[in-house]
Amino acid sequence: MRNSLGELLSTRRVVLTVGCGGVGKTTIAASLALAAARRGRRVLCLTIDPAKRLATSLGLREMRAEAQVVPPELWREGEGEGSLTAMMLDVRGTFDELVTRYASSPEVRARILNNKIYQEVAGSLAGTPEYMAMEKLYALKDDPRYDLIVLDTPPTSNALDFLDAPERMVGLIDSPAIRAFVTAFERTGSLSMNLLSKAMAKVIQGFATFTGSGFLEQVAEFVSDLQGLFGGFRERATKVRETLTGRDVAFVVVTSPDPMAVSEAMFFVERLHEGSMAAEALVLNRVRQAEDTVAPSADRLAGILHSAGVEPSGELASGFARAWRDAATWARKDAQEVARARELMASVPRHLLVPAFDDDVYDIAALSRVAAALV
Repeated sequence: MRNSLGELLSTRRVVLTVGCGGVGKTTIAASLALAAARRGRRVLCLTIDPAKRLATSLGLREMRAEAQVVPPELWREGEGEGSLTAMMLDVRGTFDELVTRYASSPEVRARILNNKIYQEVAGSLAGTPEYMAMEKLYALKDDPRYDLIVLDTPPTSNALDFLDAPERMVGLIDSPAIRAFVTAFERTGSLSMNLLSKAMAKVIQGFATFTGSGFLEQVAEFVSDLQGLFGGFRERATKVRETLTGRDVAFVVVTSPDPMAVSEAMFFVERLHEGSMAAEALVLNRVRQAEDTVAPSADRLAGILHSAGVEPSGELASGFARAWRDAATWARKDAQEVARARELMASVPRHLLVPAFDDDVYDIAALSRVAAALV
């Protein structure tokens, strides 16, 4: 089993960080991008997270949907030739690009893009952020400006949502309910309740009481036009999914030493294997370690407090001792989960452990510490 991601960063075209929300995928993705750039690769870090802290850690004022080159003087070590570029996923903009590509005519394209329903829901339909992240990856994967794309996948309550996104997107457009809705609209150019099932017609009539029939006509027009894009969407979804099984693509599964997060990571690894996708690394992030929690002697503790300008007292000393015992307990629990994760996911060829640092990741120096643990 290998304990470095250096080889992946040097040989792959795409690296995706995946896992459940709250385990630090974004930080790991940014750290990998930094490490690869320092190894001489031209790297694009494509992230979903608009957080100010992430932008600051990369030396940027804010994350944008346009590519931003991180100034080399902020991160480069020595005379390397790599580059580091950051971009935030624009879900709505990516959806607009798909509509533009697959609309049957300029009129249909304009009708969809200007439809108020589309403008409201284009970025929030079920599975849309996950699918658009992969769509953007597909659009950029052959961009000659970059040697490596590191993608931070969307935070979801269920990490498997990301892998299901193409099927969910196509299923949404081609569902029986949508087909019935489209049929009821297209034959007359307006929504015909007579062509809907009694149950559906009753629901829609009740909805019209509150929204007005004009709103429903907009919904019907949007749904009808969107289904007209189905063939193109289905073809594109197939290509996107095929990209993820390529030999130049690597998945890095990120988890924390939390029992639920470890279990979800295990299911993710199994799902990747079932889909012929390569789970190349497991990263255990924010691990509290026992060697950092050894309680100091009474004299050593007194010296620490004295150097901090605090007068030692029995109450203060006992509080410190209790805190150290608690830290040691958490470290033991983390060690148990790390061992469990390594056993459950022994098939993954690389296991990396990132310790829980005292400070948050807020600048290049902090990203560098994480990168050092990974490569």
